[in-house]
Amino acid sequence: MMDNIELKPDYTLANCCSPTQNDVILGYYSHDNIIKVHCIGCTNISNVEKERLVNLNWDEILVSSIKFKPENDYEELDNLDFGILQHHLDFGVDYSLVVARKLNISKQEAFDRHKKLKNMNLLSRVDAAMIQYRKGIVKNKWIKHRNHTYYDLTEKGKNYLKYYLSE
Repeated sequence: MMDNIELKPDYTLANCCSPTQNDVILGYYSHDNIIKVHCIGCTNISNVEKERLVNLNWDEILVSSIKFKPENDYEELDNLDFGILQHHLDFGVDYSLVVARKLNISKQEAFDRHKKLKNMNLLSRVDAAMIQYRKGIVKNKWIKHRNHTYYDLTEKGKNYLKYYLSE
């Protein structure tokens, strides 16, 4: 990070020309597998192997400074909903009966919450014929997807949970 510019991994600003966000930039893929960001007119890149040069723009190499903001439906969630999302983050693919047992809620409550979270696109139904059984609990056990409806956390669900935990 230089001059409050935060780059994605594998990028670094060249010291020779010290590019700023006002500069047009070009990358040089160095021997240490890092792309060094130079100003387009930097004299040090005029004598390099041209096949190592990479066209760049700031939008693709900067770490986003925009913080995640949930949608309006976030207000519809309560602590139990986030408990269920946390369960899926911790244990992966699972079904309502196990969630009910783990969170000490009724089966119907677990069914209803899974349906709500699926409809909000925070959980997705797992359609695979075989799934790995509860990661971190039973190693290398795979089970048939027959009599239960299994759910897993979506990206939106992960983002909502992360946002909830950071508040």
